[in-house]
Amino acid sequence: MRCVRCLLRLQSLGVRGPSGRPGPQYAALLQPASSPPQGQVLRHFHGSPACAKRPVPADFFDEGEGKKDKSLVTHDDLFERVARDAKTKATFNKVLDVFTKKDIRRRGHVEFIYAALKKMPEFGVERDLAVYNKLLDVFPKEVFVPRNFIQRMFNHYPRQQECGVQVLEQMENYGIMPNVETKVLLVQIFGEKSHPMRKYQRIMYWFPKFKHLNPFPVPLQLPEDPVDLARLSLTRIADDLDAKVTVYQMPSTDITEAGEEITLPHIVGIQSPDQIELLAKHNPSRPVFVEGPFPLWLRKTCVYYYILRADPAPLEEKTEEPYDPERCFDYPLQLNLELSRDLGDDESFDVDDLDEGPVFAMCMTGRGDQATLNQWISGLQQNNPILGQIPTLFRLDAGPRELQSVADSDPGHGYRTGPQSEAQDGAEPSPEAEPDIIVEEEPRRSQGMKQ
Repeated sequence: MRCVRCLLRLQSLGVRGPSGRPGPQYAALLQPASSPPQGQVLRHFHGSPACAKRPVPADFFDEGEGKKDKSLVTHDDLFERVARDAKTKATFNKVLDVFTKKDIRRRGHVEFIYAALKKMPEFGVERDLAVYNKLLDVFPKEVFVPRNFIQRMFNHYPRQQECGVQVLEQMENYGIMPNVETKVLLVQIFGEKSHPMRKYQRIMYWFPKFKHLNPFPVPLQLPEDPVDLARLSLTRIADDLDAKVTVYQMPSTDITEAGEEITLPHIVGIQSPDQIELLAKHNPSRPVFVEGPFPLWLRKTCVYYYILRADPAPLEEKTEEPYDPERCFDYPLQLNLELSRDLGDDESFDVDDLDEGPVFAMCMTGRGDQATLNQWISGLQQNNPILGQIPTLFRLDAGPRELQSVADSDPGHGYRTGPQSEAQDGAEPSPEAEPDIIVEEEPRRSQGMKQ
C-alpha cells in the first residue's frame, strides 16, 4: 500500500524530467503493468477524497491567472456608473434593465432592490408608480410562492417577503396608491397568501379613506416663484377668508448712480379687515412689535414669516362689547340657556385662558433685515394711518438668513440692525424711503377652500 500511495502522489505532483517526460528514476514505476494472466481480474486503485482535495502548492500556479480582476461591484456603484451624465427616470430604468438582463436567475436581487429604493429620491422617481412596478418585476416569478399550508405557516422565504413589504411601505410613505398591475406582480411573486399581499390589501383599504380627508391639502408641486410661494403660505396661515394679500415689492435688480448693483427682495403681506379695525382701535401710546422669523413647513420646503403684534391690553383698558345678534344668523355667537344642572356635575376644574396679544398683520420677505421690514411697515400705513403715531419696535432673531449689517444698510435711514434689536420708529418715514408699492388684493372668499 505504501508503494501505491507513492505512485499516486507522484502522479498528482506531475514529476517530469527536463524533456517534459517522467524522470528516468520514476519511469519504470509509472509504466503500465503487464497484462494479467488469464482468469485474474485487473484491480484499479482508487484514491482517497482527502487526497484529491489536497491544496496544490502556490508554486504550481501560473502567475498570470492570479492577476485576474476579482473585485466585486456594489449596486450603488452600478447606479453611479450608469447615471454619470444625469440622474433621470430613463437612467434609473436603464439600471433596472441592466440588472434584469445580466443574470436570468436574478442573483442578489434583494440587495439590488434595497439599493434602488435608497437611490429613488436622487433620481426623482420616488412618486412614480410605474417605476415601483418595474422594481417589483425584478423579483423572480413563481419561485417564492408557497406550495402548501406548512410553507405558508412558516413564512416561506422571509427575506424576500420582507423586501417586498419594504417596497410597499415606501410607496405608502410617499402616498402612492398601488394599481392592478401591482397586485398581479405580487400574486406572481409571492402568492395570494403572503405578507406583501396583506400589506397591499391594507393600503387599498385605508388610502381611499384618507385621500381626501385633509380639507387644506398642500399641492404636490410647490410654486417656484418666491412671490407665489409667499402668497400660498400666507393664505394658509391666515384664518380669515376675507384676508387680502398685498405685494409691496417685487424682486428686482437695480443699479445705483455709483454703478453698484443692488438686489431688492420681495415683500408680500396679508391683512384682514378685522385686523385693520383692531389696529385702528389700538392705543397709540403702547408700541407694536415686529417679530420673527417663524418657520413654516410646506412638504419639504421651509419658509419664514414675520408678524406685527402688540402686547395684551391691561385689564383696566379691556372693554367687553355686546354681541350683535344680527351679525350671523347661521351660527349664533352667544346663547343664553338656563339648563338645570345635576348635583353630580363637577365644576371644580379650571382652564387658564392665556392672552398672547393681537396680531395685526403678517408678511414674508426675501431678506429678513430691519430696513426691508421697515418698508413693509411703510406700506401698511396706507391702510393703517395710525401706524405713523405708534412706536414700532423690531425684535428680530438670528434665523437662517443673515441679517443685514450696519455697513450694508442705507445710512440715510439710521436704523440699527442685528438680532434682538429694538428700534423705536415714532415718526413717518421720509418720502425718499417710500417704496414702489404694487398692491394686489385677492379676496379669499371666492376661493371657497384654502389651496
